[in-house]
Amino acid sequence: MEMFHGTGVAMVTPFTTDGQVDYAGLENLINHLIGGGVKYLVSLGTTGESATLSKEEKKKVWAFTAEKVNKRVNLVAGIAGNNTYEVVEAVKGFEAAGYDAILSASPYYNKPIQEGIYQHYKAIAEASPLPVLLYNVPSRTGSNVTAETTIRLANDFKNIIGTKEASGNFEQFNQIMRDKPEDFMFISGDDPVTLPMIAMGAVGVISVIGNAVPRQFSDMIRTCLTGNFKDALKGHYELIEFTRLMFAEGSPGGIKTALKQLGICGDTLRLPLVQVSSAAADKIASELKKITA
Repeated sequence: MEMFHGTGVAMVTPFTTDGQVDYAGLENLINHLIGGGVKYLVSLGTTGESATLSKEEKKKVWAFTAEKVNKRVNLVAGIAGNNTYEVVEAVKGFEAAGYDAILSASPYYNKPIQEGIYQHYKAIAEASPLPVLLYNVPSRTGSNVTAETTIRLANDFKNIIGTKEASGNFEQFNQIMRDKPEDFMFISGDDPVTLPMIAMGAVGVISVIGNAVPRQFSDMIRTCLTGNFKDALKGHYELIEFTRLMFAEGSPGGIKTALKQLGICGDTLRLPLVQVSSAAADKIASELKKITA
């Protein structure tokens, strides 16, 4: 599974000003990311505003993305939800050509106990035509996938190949790293703490800020993975303020603002998300100039 070592990017979904999927902008983004040296792309994860796309829109975006990527990098599809039956049906019906794995966030809002989370992922693993990556992001879902549940899933299902961890809980990270199967991948889901996560054994990151600065971020990650943290720290520190701004008024509002300023796609979001303020956009523009100069 070394195809998922390094920098993955959770792509935004560009929209036209009237709210339709902007396929020209999506193609620009794909080429920008591949040209920036990222290892793989995630289509329609949380950053892709997947909750606001219809089933038909998702199918079209996945197919278009696979066509334009054309096997130049590896591809992951985000398929998640809080209705296990619907998620399983979506996984079963997924047109997997061109894709290498499925990333599935734990169920949101319902707040299942750990046995419910385990049974949810068990159903997905048994239905999936592709390897599965867990995604733990308690700040969005309202519940945590504990280290014990992660390890249980890793041991019980060989096609559950890793976890994208965005809990921010280093005690939990320690436990996962200590107890996981050797080939089970520990992947950062949180840009600001990716460097220390790699230091403790993470194999890479699925990034938000990489949408805008793929070269700078993926170079830093590659340096981390060689064990040269002294040199990696320079890139890490240079990106701290930009990273903070990307989330200051919500994601993916910040990153779409940066992409518009780079001329890659527009900054339109679908409600209930809205664009960042003009003051935030000015700060993003200033920081982006420093990074890309």
